[in-house]
Amino acid sequence: MKITLFIPCFVDLCFPKAGISMVQILENLGHTIEYPEDLTCCGQPAFNSGCWDEARGVAAKVVERLKDAEVVVIASGSCGAMLTNFYQEMFHGTEHEEQAKLLAGKTYEFSDFLVSKLGITDLGARFPARVTFHDGCHGLRELGIKQQPRTLLAHVKDLELVEMEDAETCCGFGGTFSAKFPMISTAMGERKCADACSTKAEYIVSNDSSCLMHIQGLLDRQDKPVKTIHLAEILASSS
Repeated sequence: MKITLFIPCFVDLCFPKAGISMVQILENLGHTIEYPEDLTCCGQPAFNSGCWDEARGVAAKVVERLKDAEVVVIASGSCGAMLTNFYQEMFHGTEHEEQAKLLAGKTYEFSDFLVSKLGITDLGARFPARVTFHDGCHGLRELGIKQQPRTLLAHVKDLELVEMEDAETCCGFGGTFSAKFPMISTAMGERKCADACSTKAEYIVSNDSSCLMHIQGLLDRQDKPVKTIHLAEILASSS
């Protein structure tokens, strides 16, 4: 299968190892990877800020560039929801409406692609650590992704998954929300960090690097030893 990989801007700039891990995993499974470097953003920051005209300008380039893709795999539940759900809303009644619908039908968040599309649950990974999983809001609520990443983690050798209390509660990042309401965002994040730390986990795992960026920043400020890591990095690990 020829897979077009969509790497969100914050993954490209801040967490390239997550994208590299995805490429390694998918190529090891025998697939051909295409990475369109000209696609740098899905338009979500502008969309979430209510600037739909500006967001359409960015998103139109995405739907045009991906119109001939066989399947699109994305390294973020947040940006995945943008491509599959919000593009259809944003382009309703426009010239790109049909392209947005077609794109939605062939776009998958990474863990969902492995489990639901390919039927793969065991990648032969080994990660000797105690971890807890954070559900990003868009992946959970917009894409319905809950069990897929946990199924993958359950097959990682020497990994112990311990669920935190209120695992589905928002971490407080929310993109522009954290900039507009920093005190609320910080309070929500501190609660998330406390719940995660109470599990005695060594790592907080998620399929959304934007959440992990927020959580890791708060953990560092509190001098907590817990680290954050993207799901793909664990699945690519053989240590």
